[in-house]
Amino acid sequence: MTDFLQDHPHGVILALDEMSLYFQATLTRVWSLIGQTPIIAVSPSRDHVHFYGALNLRDGREIALPATEATSEMTVNFLMILLMLYPQPILLLMDRAPWHFGEVRELVDRTDRLQVIYFPPACPDLNPQEHVWERARATISHNHPYRQFQTLIDDFETYLNETVFSTDFMETFTPLGLEGI
Repeated sequence: MTDFLQDHPHGVILALDEMSLYFQATLTRVWSLIGQTPIIAVSPSRDHVHFYGALNLRDGREIALPATEATSEMTVNFLMILLMLYPQPILLLMDRAPWHFGEVRELVDRTDRLQVIYFPPACPDLNPQEHVWERARATISHNHPYRQFQTLIDDFETYLNETVFSTDFMETFTPLGLEGI
C-alpha cells in the first residue's frame, strides 16, 4: 500500500465487499419499558438481494449498489462503475471470495489504473467494508418494520450512499507520514 501511495499520491484506496440483505428481519436486543414486550413483525419470506459496496478509505464515502447475485461478472460490472467514477488510479482491497478471481483478474491485468491487494484468508475484521455492513444492518435492517422489501432495499442503499463512515484503516496500516498524502 505504501508503494501505491508514493506512486499515486492522489490515488483512491477502496475496500470492496458484498453482502446479502434479507427481507426477513434480523433480531437483536432492544430497550423497552418494564412489562412491555417489544413486538417485531418478521416476514416468513426469504427474499433477498445482494449489495456490492466499496468504501473509500481516504474520505469515508461509500459506493453501494444492489445486485441480483454475487458473481465474477457482477463484480466486474461493479468495478467498471468504480473505474468510471474515479478517473485516478485505484488500489482495491478485497477478500478472497471465489468471484474475485477469473474475470476480475483479467480486468485488473488489462487495466493500468487498477491494482488489487487481497486480505489474508479468514480475516473479515480487517476489511473496513465489513464494518460498514454491520453499521447499516444495525441502523436499517435489524428489527425493521418494513412491509415492502423494495422500501427496505431503497432505505438500505440510501443509508450506505449518504453516510460518511470513519475508519482508522489508513492510520493503522500505513507508515507514519503517509496518511496525509
